[in-house]
Amino acid sequence: MIRWIRQQLGVDPPHQSDTRTVYIANKFPQHGLYTPQRFADNRIISSKYTIWNFVPKNLFEQFRRIANFYFLIIFLVQLMIDTPTSPITSGLPLFFVITVTAIKQGYEDWLRHKADNEVNGAPVFVVRSGSLVQTRSKNIRVGDIVRVAKDETFPADLVLLSSDRAEGTCHITTTSLDGETNLKTHYSVPETAVSQSVSRLESLQAVVECQQPEADLYRFVGRITVTQQGEEIVRPLGPENLLLRGARLKNTKEIFGVAVYTGMESKMALNYKCKSQKRSAVEKSMNTFLIIYLGILLFEAILSTILKYAWQAENKWDEPFYNEKTDQERNSSQILKFISDFLAFLVLYNFIIPISLYVTVELQKFLGSFFIGWDLDLYHEESDQKAQVNTSDLNEELGQVEYVFTDKTGTLTENEMQFRECSINGIKYQEINGKLIPEGMTEDFPDGSAPYLNREEELFLKAVSLCHTVQISYDQTDGLGVSFSHANGFSPQMEYYASSPDEKALVEATKRMGVTFTGSNGENMEIKTFGKAEKYKLLHVLEFDANRRRMSVILQTPSGENVLFIKGAESAILPYTKSGEIDKTRVHVDEFALKGLRTLVVACRHFSADEYKEVDRRLHEARTALQQREERLAEVFNFIEKDLELLGATGVEDKLQDKVQETIEALRLAGIKVWVLTGDKHETAVSVSLSCGHFHRTMNILELIQQKSDNECAEQLRRLDRRIREDHVIQHGLVVDGASLSLALREHEKLFMEVCKNCSAVLCCRMAPLQKAKVVRLLKTSPEKPITLAIGDGANDVSMIQEAHVGIGIMGKEGRQAVRNSDYAFARFKFLAKLLLVHGHFYYIRIATLVQYFFYKNVCFITPQFLYQFFCLFSQQTLYDSVYLTLYNICFTSLPILVYSLFEQLVHPHVLQSKPALYRDISKNSLLSFKTFLYWTLLGFCHAFIFFFGSYILMGEDTTLMGNGQMFGNWTFGTLVFTVMVITVTLKLALETQFWTWMNHFVTWGSIAFYFIFSLFYGGIIWPFLHTQDMYFVFVQLLSSGSAWFAIIIIIITCLFPDVIKKVFCRHLQPTSTQKSQMYTNCVAIGDDFIALQPLSRAKNQLGKIRWKRIRFQAAQNMTLLKSGAEGRTIGH
Repeated sequence: MIRWIRQQLGVDPPHQSDTRTVYIANKFPQHGLYTPQRFADNRIISSKYTIWNFVPKNLFEQFRRIANFYFLIIFLVQLMIDTPTSPITSGLPLFFVITVTAIKQGYEDWLRHKADNEVNGAPVFVVRSGSLVQTRSKNIRVGDIVRVAKDETFPADLVLLSSDRAEGTCHITTTSLDGETNLKTHYSVPETAVSQSVSRLESLQAVVECQQPEADLYRFVGRITVTQQGEEIVRPLGPENLLLRGARLKNTKEIFGVAVYTGMESKMALNYKCKSQKRSAVEKSMNTFLIIYLGILLFEAILSTILKYAWQAENKWDEPFYNEKTDQERNSSQILKFISDFLAFLVLYNFIIPISLYVTVELQKFLGSFFIGWDLDLYHEESDQKAQVNTSDLNEELGQVEYVFTDKTGTLTENEMQFRECSINGIKYQEINGKLIPEGMTEDFPDGSAPYLNREEELFLKAVSLCHTVQISYDQTDGLGVSFSHANGFSPQMEYYASSPDEKALVEATKRMGVTFTGSNGENMEIKTFGKAEKYKLLHVLEFDANRRRMSVILQTPSGENVLFIKGAESAILPYTKSGEIDKTRVHVDEFALKGLRTLVVACRHFSADEYKEVDRRLHEARTALQQREERLAEVFNFIEKDLELLGATGVEDKLQDKVQETIEALRLAGIKVWVLTGDKHETAVSVSLSCGHFHRTMNILELIQQKSDNECAEQLRRLDRRIREDHVIQHGLVVDGASLSLALREHEKLFMEVCKNCSAVLCCRMAPLQKAKVVRLLKTSPEKPITLAIGDGANDVSMIQEAHVGIGIMGKEGRQAVRNSDYAFARFKFLAKLLLVHGHFYYIRIATLVQYFFYKNVCFITPQFLYQFFCLFSQQTLYDSVYLTLYNICFTSLPILVYSLFEQLVHPHVLQSKPALYRDISKNSLLSFKTFLYWTLLGFCHAFIFFFGSYILMGEDTTLMGNGQMFGNWTFGTLVFTVMVITVTLKLALETQFWTWMNHFVTWGSIAFYFIFSLFYGGIIWPFLHTQDMYFVFVQLLSSGSAWFAIIIIIITCLFPDVIKKVFCRHLQPTSTQKSQMYTNCVAIGDDFIALQPLSRAKNQLGKIRWKRIRFQAAQNMTLLKSGAEGRTIGH
């Protein structure tokens, strides 16, 4: 119970040790000193609140916002001292905002609780007391032996003990974790693989030692010690032995595994924790404006307090005959009176800070984000994937992007590899009709005959078909005993699955050429060379990692020889080769790269018996180490992967995605600079950049590559800088490699950034994942503070995506890690153009107007209150009734701006796409600049002065506006000002609205009508629950006066007529490019967002009409803006 309380309070101490010891089946030692470790239970908790902490935790989070905290202080002040307005005027809006937000967050959390309960209550089978027991998932403990059947998901992170297969292997898919659909093989150690029954598992004596939980899905360091007949056998454990929670068992009847990480300590749970919060530029501007308005509020309160005491310096005003002071008032402290009056004025003017701004912005972002998912232009029909919004907080940031950082493979390209060429022993080969033909020769062999392969060619093909981690799936059988129908190994039942498309393409290529990989069972790998089966014993796999950029396998050939096959990037292989046609192969690799092919170099090494013993010993020591295992393995891998014999190289084509060139060109016209960050070699990257339009043929390509020292790098940067300044007329492109980048960033960061910013396009090749993030951070934190966007599809792009202001994941073939860690996700790079140029444009102009309008209407609201104090001796008399104070922001003026912020379109979507330069009009936060903010603020003050003094001039001198001579009072005056204000601020928004839908009409005219109807009922009936009713019959009397109606009309026209004149003159004399383009908006009758509001069937009919109308219009006008064919179709599902 105490531990549960400590966990709830968040003070439960973390694990003290760097490792954890797990006793299988919880068989703890019976003798000796043993201190049991504490582990988390197996409950998954994705919820944020509990029933106990919801109220305090939610309130704490909400009051961290400036506006909420400010209104709380005002409410408390109203409760503590005598203030001119009721505490309800501040308390009710605050309560409304807090309650709405709490209900929304509470409902979302309830859904998370519901999902958690389903997961935690799922039935599972565990081995306890010698039998198989069914229990709930949440009851699994660390050390329990769990049984999982075919097609079930793993309920915790398990170390595989055994399976129904004799060799103790199983196949799994990790689609729900990283999106990879290929089958992965996992292994058990030989000592536990034989324990395939509950009774044998119960007698198993074993201990697992492993690292404490961490989020990396692909890293696991541990060892298992099995006691057999008094002897302890130690085996290493790695990622291939760990079955992750959320993965699914496939092609295996059942497995048994021991739970090592449970609940919130499982890798899946650690990966689903919240990312660091990103804040948009608009939100930062909004907070700045709030602080400025807080300064205005304090100024008005201080000025009013000072003027009050200046006025009261005269005795006749300090203590008039009708309001004599008490003795207590005369003797009270002047300082306390001054503070009390200051606080009272603060309360009186507090509505200049818009409390409902935050909740309206949240609603706008949340509801507006649905349009991205509904946009059929962002839907990829082939993969049946629509655009996905992971965070709606950054919608408006899409309209402010200045730099795009993109991955190449899988982002600009399809990531569908096709084998094209190879180099073997210094000779280039091509594949022609499934046969390996030297370059320059034609096919010499008739179809069906077996071509002859020399020793080098055969060894090369065998190396390619054996050095990989490809898995095979059979449609009709799980085993390897499949009879191949063709001599060359073709089988319609067999399909290769690989985590890397390169590996799959290469294995399929060797299959077509006659060397077929037929499968592996964990210990052996089988191939067929023109129908002849060969079995290789798999001794070790040296896994691929981003630092080494290579992978290798150590095999025992059928003749008993030990051999290492290795493949990787040419920079990771060629320096370690000692024999073979090294120079010729290097030339061929460069030629492949110039054609845009992805290259891999293949080599081998033969071990003597003594050499292999040393290799095996070192690998075992490194793999069983619990501390610094990665460093030790890297050292051993380097020891093994040297003195290589070069076999050849491969060239694989990865074709460009559709419309990549058009998209990059559109971004460039929009003023957005595109940087390509890739791990590919220099020549390949440059070739792809030229083909996709990132580099133009006329562009001057500058290079910063193969720099060896700081001085050399600095000198090259200075040369490039001089060259750019001398040739400033033409465009420049810069190519940088990873090694040179490291040198440039170490000492010459400023000069490097200067060169990059003066280039139209930058290509960084040979980049490690952290280098990608470092480049993004470098530009993001530069003095100009540009808005950055990163887009990628693989796990190596995650750090870059998280670092950028906006991160976009491509739903590609390299898993879903990029998608999971992104802010937005879609299936193709070409969708980026519409996301930025259309959705980004709309979101930004909508929220920019929303923020400025909120401040404008609150200045209009509270300034007459300030002016009124000059006419009531600063007695803190309120101008408006308390109900009007409360409902102004909540009811009377809230809906029109919300609907505007959801549907407004300054320019039609097709015009925005056909004229990318319009994006420049809103760049650099131009609509929220200080100049624009000052315009809206001054406009608010001007309108407020007209409201107040217009009403004063028209009825202040002669209050007998009624036909019967009855006089108006201060409440009537205040109501007149309030009425004019509600109508004017609503009509002001109507003037700003460019795109009208039925919802705009409904809320605009409906808000004005609601104000009149509410006022008639509020003032026309005596409400028994109200303590005082100052407004009784006031509104009815006001509306019955023709003079009042005349005043309302005159004041509204006086306020809005200058706005109309300004808009007309600006549009005709100095129109912006956006205003010039608005003429095209009338070409299409109905916009995308309007269609989204209609039922699906009506929307489809409307789409058909629009398409026909567009076709006719195009034929008649022959305008280029509709030739792009990118129809904006948005349908709400």
